[in-house]
Amino acid sequence: MGLTKSAIFTEEQNHLARMAKVLAHPARVAILQYLVKVNQCICGDLVHEIGLAQATISQHLRELKSAGIIKGNIEGTSVCYCIDAEVWQDVQQLFDGFFNINSTSQSDDCC
Repeated sequence: MGLTKSAIFTEEQNHLARMAKVLAHPARVAILQYLVKVNQCICGDLVHEIGLAQATISQHLRELKSAGIIKGNIEGTSVCYCIDAEVWQDVQQLFDGFFNINSTSQSDDCC
């Protein structure tokens, strides 16, 4: 498989693609929905809530944290995760901007 040519795309296009990729797994969507709902949780709560193995949940949390969408801090022997509100708002604006591109000039005459 060849190298990606991300350099030919804008920074915004690359950022949107990275965020879309992070959000493209139903387990990560479920984790984010749960974190938004409870505003904070411990990883063990996610295992019970989502129904996946601890290792699988941890892998998805690592992806979300790497993207900056969530943050976590250690509390004793557990790690408490929550949504990074600033990044969450940035992601919302990023997707809003994408879905609103030329929305007024779209017509039903296509194909």
